[in-house]
Amino acid sequence: MEHAHHRPKTGQTPAATAGQDWICPMHPQVVQPTPGFCPLCGMALEPRVPAEELERVGIDRVSDRFWICLALTVPVVALVMLVPYVGGHVYTVAAMRWGAFAQLVLATPVVLWGCWSYFLRGWAGAKNGSPNMYTLIGLGVGVAYAYSVLAVIAPGIFPESFRGASGRVEVYFEAAAVIVTLVLLGEMLELRARGRTGAAIRELLGLAPKIARRIAADGTEQDVPLDDVRVGDRLRVRPGEKVPVDGRVLEGSSAVDESMISGEPIPVAKQAGARVIGATINQTGALVIEAERVGADTLLAQIVHLVAEAQRSRAPLQKLADRVSRWFVPAVAAIAVLTFVVWALWGPEPRLAYALINAVAVLIIACPCALGLATPISIMVATGRGAGFGVLFRDAEAIETLEKVDTLVVDKTGTLTLGRPALQDVVPMPGHDERGVLALAAGLEKLSEHPLAAAIVEGARSRGVGPAAVEGFESLTGRGVRGIASGSRIALGNRRLMDESGVVAEHAMARAQALREEGKTVMFLAADSGLAGLVAVADPIKESTPEALAALRAEGIEIIMLTGDSIATANAVARNVAVDQVIAEVLPQEKSAVVKRLQAKGRRVAMAGDGINDAPALAQAEVGIAMGTGTDVAMESAKVTLVKGDLRGIVRARRLSRATVANIRQNLFFAFAYNALGIPVAAGLLYPFFGLLLSPMFAAAAMSLSSVSVIGNALRLRGAAA
Repeated sequence: MEHAHHRPKTGQTPAATAGQDWICPMHPQVVQPTPGFCPLCGMALEPRVPAEELERVGIDRVSDRFWICLALTVPVVALVMLVPYVGGHVYTVAAMRWGAFAQLVLATPVVLWGCWSYFLRGWAGAKNGSPNMYTLIGLGVGVAYAYSVLAVIAPGIFPESFRGASGRVEVYFEAAAVIVTLVLLGEMLELRARGRTGAAIRELLGLAPKIARRIAADGTEQDVPLDDVRVGDRLRVRPGEKVPVDGRVLEGSSAVDESMISGEPIPVAKQAGARVIGATINQTGALVIEAERVGADTLLAQIVHLVAEAQRSRAPLQKLADRVSRWFVPAVAAIAVLTFVVWALWGPEPRLAYALINAVAVLIIACPCALGLATPISIMVATGRGAGFGVLFRDAEAIETLEKVDTLVVDKTGTLTLGRPALQDVVPMPGHDERGVLALAAGLEKLSEHPLAAAIVEGARSRGVGPAAVEGFESLTGRGVRGIASGSRIALGNRRLMDESGVVAEHAMARAQALREEGKTVMFLAADSGLAGLVAVADPIKESTPEALAALRAEGIEIIMLTGDSIATANAVARNVAVDQVIAEVLPQEKSAVVKRLQAKGRRVAMAGDGINDAPALAQAEVGIAMGTGTDVAMESAKVTLVKGDLRGIVRARRLSRATVANIRQNLFFAFAYNALGIPVAAGLLYPFFGLLLSPMFAAAAMSLSSVSVIGNALRLRGAAA
């Protein structure tokens, strides 16, 4: 739904907004390519991706208008207070007449210039069938000003019921001017506070380096703008510099600070073959990397995009505010008319003057800005806060729903475990030693492309064991590998390969079974027709997994492990982590069916996974949670992404969800309570009992304060889920 054809001009230069969309903070369906005002609610549009220099332009413009209007309003108020006592406390009709004329001169630019954009916004809302807060402001200010102008230039047209004790028609220029000035003050404070809600995105954008050091084909090096880097470029990253783009290490080793992505302060070791993320900080050694993702494809750019989109999405709680807002302005206008009628018929003299000023007070105090901002401002702060510790929400609904989840379904490989097999055990048989067995196994696997081969080779390297030289290498599908090392025929594989090779392995079966029950994959190593040893590989459980699952269970969430692995392997993992149920040997297409069955029982299900096979289940669950270390398909199917794949992020995300929902409810209560109390007071409900009336000036101050208070409450979320 586009509304660009409704936009009023704001004077923003096109150069300042090139390539930037502008969006309404209360109605995210309103998008246009230039700054302006929302035709539905009248709010100033914001850049989709917060940009401090663009926000500063809007704040400065409102600030300039406020200070100029304040300078004109102060003498208007002073005249109202001082003119009756000019000449040694002697009341003079002439002084009052000239004082009213001076107020007209001073208040006119405040109303016609300072309030002009509010008139336009209010008229646009009314014209589009969506009267808004600026419709009420425009009506209130316009009525007070127009009435006062007539009272100065044509006082004779007013009947006696408009005249005070002095016989003159009272003017309310000070009310109109003060209302405009206070509304400008409220907008200025609101823009500054809303600017802080985009701080998370601005901080992320500020993390990216501006230049990269590119290595040419001839070996020469040159600093180039980041936008000039292309996939496949070789880049040098010196100690203390930021990694320019996502890539792979070609040369060197170092420790890289990835806290801006993961929130974890411990640097991550990097060497040839390791992946690096743009905007992370290289600490100790020089690296040469190959660019693999640049521009909008980098992880940082994707994070910024996800956070920006989530900040503009609508939470289900917003529906209540939307329903109320749809009828709110017409209802307030009706209450203002009723207030005028009641005071005009039964109020004290001058009845019509009282009727007019109280109707204006009702219009001003009831502006629904606080009600409209109650939900979106909390969502903006919460999504920025989540991004700060590595949790990306795709939309506002995910934030609200996560609090209600009572069942977490987790994939095993890559979610509970690292998803990278590692060498666990080397068991030599009599007559052989551990280093010799590992050297032969690594020598064979160095030539293999099997997924477990790299784990054995890396395990040997980390233990300081060099691979044996192997000749005549042969890969046997479904069985293993074999070759010749130092004149001996060697083979590494499963029991079937041992039988084919005539190797007796019965005496090692008990040990092999014990390793399997620990969730490890066991391979047999044969040398010259004899069993030399066992090699066990497993996918280690992430260090953070037990802590994360224990914390989630403490919050009353049932944990279900869902995996395609064998029951023995799944149970072995389950013994080391706190899960309530294990569902194993599940085909990829069956995972979403398991989630559906749980939902049919009335459970609110979150699903955490990292692979393509998890995507249907992630989409089926109320909240899909993808590991950022997994596949792009999984992340596209999920509503929440844990950037570093750490399940502790779910704990923090749930706490943030709980805090955000509570914050939204507080904001909505405050907004409803404010209007429920403010409107009757402005209408004069207290006058028969206490003789108290609410001046339109105080109504304007209260209206501005309500919006700022809602924003201030939302900003408390910046410390949530710490």
